[in-house]
Amino acid sequence: VLALLAPLLALDIENLERLKVNLHEITNLHSDERHAGWPRDCSEVSAGSPSGIYVIQPTGLHPIVVYCEMNVTDGGWTVIQRNRQSTEITWAESWSTYKYGFGNLHTEYWLGTEYIHQISKQKVYQVRFVIWDATNSIKFADYNLFSLEDESHGYRLRLGTYWGTAEDAMATNSASTVHDNMKFSAKDVDQDTSSGNCASSSGGGWWYSACYSVRLNIKGAITWGSLCNGNCKASAILIKPAPYC
Repeated sequence: VLALLAPLLALDIENLERLKVNLHEITNLHSDERHAGWPRDCSEVSAGSPSGIYVIQPTGLHPIVVYCEMNVTDGGWTVIQRNRQSTEITWAESWSTYKYGFGNLHTEYWLGTEYIHQISKQKVYQVRFVIWDATNSIKFADYNLFSLEDESHGYRLRLGTYWGTAEDAMATNSASTVHDNMKFSAKDVDQDTSSGNCASSSGGGWWYSACYSVRLNIKGAITWGSLCNGNCKASAILIKPAPYC
């Protein structure tokens, strides 16, 4: 049956080819939950399910594939970014490429700024930035609110209160290096507060001011404040609904 349905399912899942996923790798494709409709994000995947690739369908969108982290802090996290120092991705991509996502869902990728916006507007979300520092120790920065405004407002980032072990490198900085409340910039769409083009000079799309204290979308020189300035080993960004909603 799957063989017969495969062409239809592949057409239905909007980012399947962009993120290099095969149908047989999708965890919830054979699940009974399919009949009740796809989950809207990873928090709606059944508790106890394994981490892996799932189909979700945010409100108003076609289904998309995402990586669900089901083991960290009660699970239910939708992973919107992963990178590592040895990545083969250049990250120096255009606005439209960032908008709809790129990379490989098994390794390093950007889910897509539009998809991140559409997911984050469904409920009140929180975010966890996970950083592997220069010694490969895992640190994290949690913000109790996370949202992206729509494209007409530049996918502006909104963060809440910080808590964690990786230092608050996204929000408590000078006006020239802060990322909270900044619009997203790519090499061909410059929305930063610098006279130059931060996305072009810094190697990847991000919420730049003029220019950064955090640089996660970069080939090689991953940075998180003073924790690991250009020599972080890896990063991941995870979102899920805030617990009080």
